[in-house]
Amino acid sequence: MKTIKSYFAGIHRMRYLLGALIALVISDGVITHFLVQRGLAWELNPFLRTLISEGNFLVVKVFGVLLAALILWDIYKQWPKLARISSLCFVGLYAGIVGWNLSVFFATQV
Repeated sequence: MKTIKSYFAGIHRMRYLLGALIALVISDGVITHFLVQRGLAWELNPFLRTLISEGNFLVVKVFGVLLAALILWDIYKQWPKLARISSLCFVGLYAGIVGWNLSVFFATQV
């Protein structure tokens, strides 16, 4: 049992947090793109709003989250606690955003 617990501690925990963050941000992008293209929602971020119609929206989201994950990983090397807490906050934020997007999607399907 101790080996399993130690496996999910330290560096592995940070990898899972970053993997979850990447998955959530990409999910947010896919769901938002779907909703906006069908006129069911709109993008609140003014910087990304123009990119949806141009088709670069998902590319920017993927590039941005990969860059953010690399920066958080670099911070983890120097300040592991700060990087874990920051990553956990971002995962929570994007989990809320994806939950909101899904609620909008399911509300429009009724």
